[in-house]
Amino acid sequence: MPKRKVAALEKVEADLVNLQYKIRRDPKSYAQEFYDQWLAYDAQRQIFVSSPATASSDDVKKFHDLVDLVAHVADLYPDLTASYPDHLKELLNRHHATLDKELREKIVGSLTLLRRKDVIDSTSLLTTLFPILISTPSKTLRSLLYTKIISDLRESNSKSTNHRLNRTIQTVLHNLVTSDRTSTKGMWATRITRELWRRQIWTDAKPCDVMKEACLSDNEKVVVGGVRFFLGGDKAREEMEDDSSDDEVDMKKLKHQSGINKKTKKRQKALGKAVEKVKKQERKKNAPHPLNFSALHLIHDPQGFAEKLFQKHLQNTKNRFSLENKLQILQLVTRLVGLHKLTIISLYSWFARYLTPKQPSVTSFLASLAQGTHNLVPPDAIEPLIVKIANEFVSEAAASEVAAAGINAIREVAIRQPLCMNETLLQDLVLYQRSKDKGVVMAAKGLQSLYREVYPELLQKKYRGKEATMGLKSGETKQWKFGEEEVGGIEGIELLEKYKEEQKEKKMAERVGEDGEPKDDDEEDDGFHSDEWEIGSSDSDDSSTGWINVSDSEDDEPAPKRTKTDPEAPELVDEDKENAEAEANRISKLATTTILTPADLLKLQELRREANIDKAMGNTSKRKKELIARHIDEGVTADDIELPAQLGKKSTKEERVALAKDGKPGREEHKSTQAIRKSKKEAEGKSTTNKEKSRKKNFLMTIGKARAKNKRSLVDTKKALKAHIARSKSGGRRANGT
Repeated sequence: MPKRKVAALEKVEADLVNLQYKIRRDPKSYAQEFYDQWLAYDAQRQIFVSSPATASSDDVKKFHDLVDLVAHVADLYPDLTASYPDHLKELLNRHHATLDKELREKIVGSLTLLRRKDVIDSTSLLTTLFPILISTPSKTLRSLLYTKIISDLRESNSKSTNHRLNRTIQTVLHNLVTSDRTSTKGMWATRITRELWRRQIWTDAKPCDVMKEACLSDNEKVVVGGVRFFLGGDKAREEMEDDSSDDEVDMKKLKHQSGINKKTKKRQKALGKAVEKVKKQERKKNAPHPLNFSALHLIHDPQGFAEKLFQKHLQNTKNRFSLENKLQILQLVTRLVGLHKLTIISLYSWFARYLTPKQPSVTSFLASLAQGTHNLVPPDAIEPLIVKIANEFVSEAAASEVAAAGINAIREVAIRQPLCMNETLLQDLVLYQRSKDKGVVMAAKGLQSLYREVYPELLQKKYRGKEATMGLKSGETKQWKFGEEEVGGIEGIELLEKYKEEQKEKKMAERVGEDGEPKDDDEEDDGFHSDEWEIGSSDSDDSSTGWINVSDSEDDEPAPKRTKTDPEAPELVDEDKENAEAEANRISKLATTTILTPADLLKLQELRREANIDKAMGNTSKRKKELIARHIDEGVTADDIELPAQLGKKSTKEERVALAKDGKPGREEHKSTQAIRKSKKEAEGKSTTNKEKSRKKNFLMTIGKARAKNKRSLVDTKKALKAHIARSKSGGRRANGT
């Protein structure tokens, strides 16, 4: 066979690759060869700097290889190649639009390689690539530059957070958004910020300021990018965490395979890598959780931001954004209002024109209204909207889906501000539980259950229910006033106080004799386990240093019972004084007068657990705080408003089949349960049992054993069974159990 002739370019390429390998092994010996190639590179560079469009394909190929060679060995000759990074930057900045595609990608890759070798720093690289990213018309170059920028920022923050670099890039992105609010260049700022936030590289308030300015831009695409960051950035970050946690290693499967299969170095190495990965995952699980706050919580001045966003994009009649984008902006404004409890009164009057059944995406408007309501919103601002929803959506002539959505929207608003409802309207809405449609009935009963919890006085007596009626009579159910906040404290302390009072009463009852007289006990239990505490004793006489009794004889008498007063008599007791006394009685005295012991804390934890179980079982109705705080972090969606109508609607056969298949493993054809188990076992790498293997044997191979079994005597059968039992106890023929 004749020897193949090698082209000149192939020889040069082979020589350059070989030269690169030799230079890396012995840089001093090949310094002259590298200097010759450097001169060739410099000559070719001058041609491309002057007129890159006139260069031939051979020149492009040669210059491509020379750039690659110099980039790989530039760190070995720092004095000679000191100007090399500047050459590449100049060529890329001036001629990135006219350079050959492969040569352009090679120059970008060479700059990235120089950054990895620490020839240039990240700031120099990013400040070179970023202006080209926002100005080049080439889609492939933009994609390449975006990938290189993200990967470089990831590597710079991999070992520790590079605050200096992050501040520099964040300032560049902030200036890019604010310099020209009508340009689409701000889209790259939103994309980079959102990606780095999703990867948890940037987790502070500065990225939120960049996206905040993007939301206030005049360009619709930039605004939508900023709004979607606040609405879905945290969810994307959580999903990425879940995806990374799913890649877990099954150590049991690997050990099983390594014990059965032939032991080779490759399998041992794979097992070692798996063990290292498992240890790394365990260290990650045990590591303290970083304080990654939600982007909505890190916004500076949320009141001013929400007002500007509402006035610029929603209240402004000259704004020409699409309805979908306006709804996203509205969701962000209402999320800010509900989360931070802001006050924008003009927002609620703006809603009035959109609350009609004919309005497109009306359920999204209803969800946003509920989302933007909280207990500090004046009821006078919401009550007209509640009345309009009731008049427009809830009527006998309206469709059942419309009525169910209207009642459910009213309920979602009332959860956050129960004072927005009047007694007449509430009674009319509750009567819709007599409707024939299941969705309307569920919505009406949900509204009734809500007001049984939060404001039972508005309901008629027959609709209040047993627990609400008893709570009103005993005074446990308290009517909250506008602007009133619940005072915080130790969770469940009232349960511990009630338990101690019950224990004290129980012990007092045990000390009372059969004749009704108390027993002569020197000690009296105070219900706080005082005998478990160490008390310093005093040797002095009790008569000289004892307690001074300052109580009066009249104080020991029980307080007289309150008698029923004449309803026509004037009220002599000050109402404010009664409210102050009631508030003082409501606050637990146990937390303010007693130091809780470890035994008390354990009992408190037990009582909390019992209360949570009772709440889950439906034995108590203390769910007011959970109802009011619902959807604060997640927000209300259109699906929440449409839920009763969807539950009440009779589903089709296709929907029922899809619901039955939901959550089950997908299978292309029908399989039995045994076949599914078998395929699952094969996927896990497990083998079959001997019994299963014997079933697959050829029939002619089993005839001899079957005939021998039939000819066995009782003694032989007994011996075989005993041997089988002994083998099974020892772990089989191979004694795997030992």
